[in-house]
Amino acid sequence: MKVKNYKIVSLYSFFLFQENLILDLKNKLLEIEREKDLSGLLIFASEGINGTICAEKNIIDIVINLIIKYTDSRNLNIKVNFSKNKIFKKLKIKIKNEIVTMGIPQINPSENNGTYIDSTDWNKLIKNQNTIVIDTRNHYEVSIGTFKNSINPNTRNFREFPKWVDDHLDTHLEKKESANIAMFCTGGIRCEKATSLLKKKGYKNIYHLKGGILQYLDDIPKEKSLFEGECYVFDKRVALDQELEKGSYSICHACGMPVSIQDQERKEYRKGIQCHFCIDQFSDDDRKRFEERQKQIDKLKVVNHKFHKD
Repeated sequence: MKVKNYKIVSLYSFFLFQENLILDLKNKLLEIEREKDLSGLLIFASEGINGTICAEKNIIDIVINLIIKYTDSRNLNIKVNFSKNKIFKKLKIKIKNEIVTMGIPQINPSENNGTYIDSTDWNKLIKNQNTIVIDTRNHYEVSIGTFKNSINPNTRNFREFPKWVDDHLDTHLEKKESANIAMFCTGGIRCEKATSLLKKKGYKNIYHLKGGILQYLDDIPKEKSLFEGECYVFDKRVALDQELEKGSYSICHACGMPVSIQDQERKEYRKGIQCHFCIDQFSDDDRKRFEERQKQIDKLKVVNHKFHKD
């Protein structure tokens, strides 16, 4: 079995991040990338840091120590995984208004958020008849895996979540007395921000899964897991299974939606050109362009395979 060379670290932290420190850290990380094989996606904002990095262990150690220095040793909510392949092409660092975009500037997760629930207590909480469980992720993430009996807000992005709360949350709470509201997401950042939103709106008994689905799958044996399906991730792996290995999904390069092995057997599916999600989204000219792109990708794969074989 081939040794897994790459260490993958997902992290986030809400704290007041000064602009001069943001720019300084960005420049130092790009220097490391120029000299070392560091890839990933990091988002910096005045409210904190969020992202995933991928490199060999010694490089990851250098990067994490640097980030700790710039964040005053705050909890980075780190989750670790390994891969034999790089899961990003290069390192991208984006400076934004928010590290996860909700569009509600009045909330402050670093000062006011819900109660963390660790993986071992999560099962007990969500089995409670007086608990409503909300998946704060996007609809396509939910479609490939979620917790049993959880509510799907069916949002296209996290910006739509506050409106869903305003329009629908109370209807789910009507039949519950002193209901617990339990929320989760991939790594913990979206559900943490969601708890801050709900607290600002006056809701009580608000909980969120510490470390998200990724930490839960790492902590809980498969036979005791209440998570069904696979967990979508925003990198080349697309989705992870219950053992946190690359799952059965790939990405449609036309529309960006995850497609299962079964989806790829549908008559609508043409690799790199279209899937059943986007069959009506693109023109014939678009598809010709996608087809040409796929031909170039396939040619490159043949050349690379021949090179490595030789």
